[in-house]
Amino acid sequence: MSDPSLSPFAKWTDRDVVDLVAAYPLAWVVSATPKFTATPLPILLETDASGQPVSLLGHFAKSNPQVEQIRANPTTLFLFSGPQSYVSPGLLTTTRNWGPTWNYATARVVADVGFDEQLNDEALEKLVTKMEYGRREPWTRSELGPRYERMKRAIIAFRAPIIGIEARFKLGQDERDEVFADIISGFAESDLANWMRRFIPNRG
Repeated sequence: MSDPSLSPFAKWTDRDVVDLVAAYPLAWVVSATPKFTATPLPILLETDASGQPVSLLGHFAKSNPQVEQIRANPTTLFLFSGPQSYVSPGLLTTTRNWGPTWNYATARVVADVGFDEQLNDEALEKLVTKMEYGRREPWTRSELGPRYERMKRAIIAFRAPIIGIEARFKLGQDERDEVFADIISGFAESDLANWMRRFIPNRG
């Protein structure tokens, strides 16, 4: 949960972060020592019974050298990026006396990564189930047959208890009503417009 005294772009709820990660699960996983290293990975965010984010679940290829970096220093940065776009003054119908901007939704999660090969089945099953949800004929890992066990041996799963979350949802909270309406109209039914409506209901 964010601090209510912060700027409007830094005000968010646990549900906002949970939904952002669910919709945009591909994160840059960043290690800082002994040098900066980053790998893009699909990540699942886990919550407690109250809906508060508590941990991240994912997996690396065992061959990725970042695995050894993280073993040595488990504190890791996960960068999630949601809908984003340049916003042109050309979208406005009421004025040209307005500067261009960029709207976006992002989350920065710091967590302690704990590798555990015993998690491999759980991490893969949960990821496949999430990504295949809603498909007419969802794929299941059982369709790999004996290949599944061979492929599983090439990865190592992790669960990472969350240390802290910072998020920024710059979605037009500071715009005048008519400007906000023009931006919403310009982006129609895009994900960005839907997130703008979520943060500023009754204005678009």
